[in-house]
Amino acid sequence: MKIVNKNTSQSDKNTPVTDRVSRVPLPGWEDIEPPTNVDRLLHALIARVTHGISPASLALAYFDWYVHLGTSPGKWSQLLLKAIRKQNRLLTYCVQASLDTSTPPCIEPLPQDRRFRDLAWQNWPFNMIQQNFLLHQQWWHNATTGIGGASPHHLQLTSFMARQLLDMVSPVNFPMTNPQVLQACYQEGGVNFLRGGLNFYDDWKNGFRDRCEADDCQFRLGIEVACSPGRVVLRNRLIELIQYLPKTPEVFAEPILIVPAWIMKYYILDLSAHNSLVNYLLERGHTVFMISWHNPDADDRDLGMDDYLQLGILDAVKAVQTIVPQRKIDAVGYCLGGTLLSIAAAFLAHNQSSPFSSLSLLAAQTDFSDAGELKLFIDDSQLDLLEDMMWFQGYLDATQMAGAFRLLRSNDLLWSRMVNDYLLGQRAPMTDLMAWNADTTRMPYRMHSEYLRRLFQDNDLFEGRYKVNGTLIALRDIRVPVFAVATETDHVSPWHSVYKIKLETEQDMHFVLTSGGHNAGIVSEPGHRNRHYRSAHWPAGAGTVDPDEWYLNTPAEKGSWWPLWARWLGQDAHRCAPPALGAADQGYPILDEAPGQYVRQA
Repeated sequence: MKIVNKNTSQSDKNTPVTDRVSRVPLPGWEDIEPPTNVDRLLHALIARVTHGISPASLALAYFDWYVHLGTSPGKWSQLLLKAIRKQNRLLTYCVQASLDTSTPPCIEPLPQDRRFRDLAWQNWPFNMIQQNFLLHQQWWHNATTGIGGASPHHLQLTSFMARQLLDMVSPVNFPMTNPQVLQACYQEGGVNFLRGGLNFYDDWKNGFRDRCEADDCQFRLGIEVACSPGRVVLRNRLIELIQYLPKTPEVFAEPILIVPAWIMKYYILDLSAHNSLVNYLLERGHTVFMISWHNPDADDRDLGMDDYLQLGILDAVKAVQTIVPQRKIDAVGYCLGGTLLSIAAAFLAHNQSSPFSSLSLLAAQTDFSDAGELKLFIDDSQLDLLEDMMWFQGYLDATQMAGAFRLLRSNDLLWSRMVNDYLLGQRAPMTDLMAWNADTTRMPYRMHSEYLRRLFQDNDLFEGRYKVNGTLIALRDIRVPVFAVATETDHVSPWHSVYKIKLETEQDMHFVLTSGGHNAGIVSEPGHRNRHYRSAHWPAGAGTVDPDEWYLNTPAEKGSWWPLWARWLGQDAHRCAPPALGAADQGYPILDEAPGQYVRQA
């Protein structure tokens, strides 16, 4: 079914008072004026300075916490007693540790905190320094939680920002309180600082851009990365469709269509030959198609979610069905691509017989109520600021989203890098995954506003309010087997959120929870060190299992989840000769060699 987006060409200045996303006039609000362009321009300039983070949102959270804490004398007394007890614990530890080096610490770091794992932190006086810091960190957590009357969202944001400020002054970040830096200085005679200074100069000279973006990167498109051979068989305003060359004499009859996220380039799933998911599937006899998204600019400002559905998935499905006729499609979606794929599957199932034989969702959310700490940056003030920034330039640049993502993992993405690069003078070697991570894309104003408002903030898809071109769809309309993959340390799509797809479908489902994060957990080829996964199979109609209970009762299996998925894809399938590349006589000629043109757009 073709979607016609009637609002695509509307201009903001001609639009009445509306919900900014749906552009449907709000009932009873006819006399309220929309924001002026002057206001929007000011907000856009503020957003550029703050990397898209709303100062008003932070201020509201702070004052909510401050006012309610100020009127809670019982909480004061608790915090005072906790401070006294923690000080006594620290003094007792200092005395005992000075007499006996085997004295156990009075507080342990959180499991995910790796800053103090080096044995040098257990030696005097650094053991006392790190214990003092951890006790202060725990006290501030107590001070920013459990305050009656304050908004839970504001308390979570205040606690998060307090943690960021504490991370900034961590003893790890300063030469005189970091034993690893002092040891390197002693062993190298200060040469580590010289190397660090040169590293800082290089970063400053290149505007602190990513190294792979600033330098001549050794990971070149079509040569070292995105190098699986294939042909572009469709190009429209939004996508190129790549059909990869077969690697076996016979192939599985059902083709695979992969829908990657549009927030980054597609080749996260086709990195180097040894860790390319595309190459892995080709070697096992699959016919693989891949969507490569156009990198939007200001001219694409009015492309919306319906356009991404039509020009992206539905046009690609039509092409695959033409090139491989009379066959169902094994559809695969990664991250945002998986979310859009689930919308497409529900829409197609609602309107006609589904073209899909199975659905594989890799680190893809359909429920956004449990979206982790990224949810802290989604409120009306934050979204209004982002929308005004996108209104001004027509799109959201990935570098303008970096502020929030760096804060989510500030220890890994900011402070640890600063210590390694500038204090220890040790550059991490460039990898193909780092090169891909530097190859950012933009997002159109309208589409990203709709995504943030309708999916992330309002959770319309999971709660049954999502409409495609006016047609209400529901995830329960999906009638094909589902293979869902989540990753243990995912900051973008937390695994509890991915797990909830089980609540909205009664179809046969296989769920896998793999080690690693949002990207590395998916790019988890066989032979990768220290990989493990947990899996479960629920037949159609099976009841729901509590995720934490399932986790505790499911043993981890060593290795990659890829072979398990390959067996699932290949079950009950038969093979045939590979299909032709494209279908020129039916409107799908070979246009270019892979990786195509869109992936090269800066």
